[in-house]
This record gives sequence, structure tokens and C-alpha cells, in this order.
Amino acid sequence: MSNKNHFETEAIRTQTETSQFSEHSVPLYLTSGFVFDDAEEMRASFAEEKQRDLYSRYSNPNVNEFVDKVCKMEGAESGFAFASGMAAVFSTFATLLNAGDHVLSCSSVFGATHGLFTKYLPKWNIECSYFNINEVETVESLIQPNTKFIYAETPTNPGVDVLDLELLSAICKKHNLLLVVDNCFATPYLQNPIKHGADLVIHSATKLMDGQGRVLGGVTVGKKELIREIYLFSRLTGPAMSAFNAWVLSKSLETLAVRVEKHCENALKIAAFLEKHSKVNWVKYPFLKSHPKYDIAKKQMRLGGNIIAFEVTGGVEGGRNFFDNIKLCSLSANLGDTRTIVTHPASTTHAKVEADVKAAVGITDGMVRISVGLEHVDDIIRDLDQALNHAE
Repeated sequence: MSNKNHFETEAIRTQTETSQFSEHSVPLYLTSGFVFDDAEEMRASFAEEKQRDLYSRYSNPNVNEFVDKVCKMEGAESGFAFASGMAAVFSTFATLLNAGDHVLSCSSVFGATHGLFTKYLPKWNIECSYFNINEVETVESLIQPNTKFIYAETPTNPGVDVLDLELLSAICKKHNLLLVVDNCFATPYLQNPIKHGADLVIHSATKLMDGQGRVLGGVTVGKKELIREIYLFSRLTGPAMSAFNAWVLSKSLETLAVRVEKHCENALKIAAFLEKHSKVNWVKYPFLKSHPKYDIAKKQMRLGGNIIAFEVTGGVEGGRNFFDNIKLCSLSANLGDTRTIVTHPASTTHAKVEADVKAAVGITDGMVRISVGLEHVDDIIRDLDQALNHAE
């Protein structure tokens, strides 16, 4: 029997050291700064000869605990936590990229990430190219002499497409590139990109890591030397996670495994229901055998996740009728909540994405993204069914 603790145990038992009060649950460290015993300790601490907390923009005991848990979950050497998932994405990009560099990304990415690629990175003379998620064989032909890294979401947002991480890693190693993976949809419980060759892994902790729609947070974990550079950039620019949010998120991680198991159980049943519904044109869910990358999903994911994409019949009008008749589920742009959420990506999360780009990644007017919650699955299905029956 292995001496290494299991995922659930590490999530619960990884804690910051106990104070003089011998508390069982870790307290909140709501402080902006920390004090020193004397001038020499202050000097040695700021010179990084002594490892300790200096200022909560750099580190904080609650934030440290959260990062340590995610590192253990992902099998990462180090990490840094941010105020939001997009702060993690931007800070990682800003650290790794210089003017004149090029990024190669999968074509289906979160709308805000697409905005960085198309609106802001070009301001600093940084180029971005997309490879078709269904034509991974074209990746190598798109690599340029100035390409710095390949960026991938898997499963993707919102199309729930799946990318072969081992294949992308092999390409990166061949061309001496970094592989950066957004693992938000899967969480560390379902998928560990580092085991498949990723150099850095990014999460929006706002989603399933919190799991109850309470706080914002982001985290990047991976190779120690890369995280060191991300830390130095973030120390100067200030996108740090708050102690309170870190405390909430660290407690949330204690139940991540049991929550995600139930999310996935519900999602698979709902995906199977939708696949048979007469008012649904198509369904995409990684653990449905009809998913075009089902075999890859089974290879690199423990379960299929809680996100389903499907298309309602009747186009724009059918979609509007569907959303207007939802009664139990929430209409929101968030995901990863205990409450089931239905989203219309074309008019919300990806509203500012160019029409041709949306079409290329399958974001149609009738596409629905559902973040399956923890309500009883029969109640979720009943609500979806009655709303679908009003779709036309």
C-alpha cells in the first residue's frame, strides 16, 4: 500500500500551521502586513534569505494554504493565487510574453481570454494564432520562430471540446515550447494536465473550486522556475487573492471531490436525456460515446465534468423560448455552482467574439451551455424538459 495520501485527504488535511490558540479550523488572517522582531530579520526577510510572509500582496497564510492544496492536487511544484481567474490568465501571459512573441491557442477559448488575444496583446506587438480544435494535425504548421507557448482549454468553454494533452505536450517538447492549460472545467479532481506534460495549469477558482457562487479567485501552478517569474510580476502589479477569499476557497476544496462526483453523475444522466429529446439538435458531453473525442476524454479525465453543450431546435426564437420558460434552473453567465445554470453563450460570455470565430467553434444562436448543479437530477430534467417543449 502506498504511503502517499489520497486526493481527498490532502484536500482536507493540508493546513497552515496552528497558532498559539491550537485551533482545529484555520483562522482568517485579515492583515495587510506582518511585523518583524528586529532590523536584521526585516532585512533577511526582504532579501529572501528567510522565508516568511511580508505583505499580503505577496503572500498570506490563508492564500499559502489554498495554493499548497492546489499544488498537491495538480502535482505541481509551486503556484500563485490571484483575485480572479482572468487575473491568473493575464498575469501568466504578461509574465511569459515579450513584445514580438507569438502565442498558438486552441480556437475555442473563454470570451475574455479571446479578448486578451485579439484586443490587448496586439497592443504590445504580441501575435496570436488559433488552431482548429478538430484539426490538431495542423498545429505544427502554425508554429512560428517566435512562438512562445501553446495555450489550451480542455474541455473547452463553451463548446465542451476535448484536446489530447499528451499530443500537444509532444509537439511542445519537439519545438521547445511551453504548454499552458486552462483546467477550469475539469478541476484537479478530474484531470491533471501536468501528468500529461503541461508546464503551467490555470484555474478560475470562482467556478467548481468554490462551487457555491460566493467568491472570485484564480490560481496558476506548475514548474517552480516559471511560477517564480509569475510571482515577481504579480508582486509588482498587485493582482493578489484576498485572505478572505482564500479562506473560503481552501475550505471549499475540502469537499471538491465529493461535490464533483455528484455533479458528474447528474451531468451524465442529463446529457443522455438531452441526446434523446426531440427538441435538441445535438449534445456534447465528454463522457457521452457520441462525443467526437470520447476516447481521449476517457484517457485523461476521471469523469466527464459538469458542463454540457447542446443546441435547441428553432434557432434564435427557439432558444429565447427555452430560456424564457426555465423555472428551476438559473439564468446566469457563471458556472460550477451547486445550482444548475443555463447560459446562452452567443449573447453573453461570447457576445463580443466575432461572428466568424463563433461559427468556427460551433457557437450557434441556439446553443445552450448548462452547468449541472447538485439539485436532484429528476427535478433538473423536469425543468429542462418543460422548457424545451416550449422551444418552438
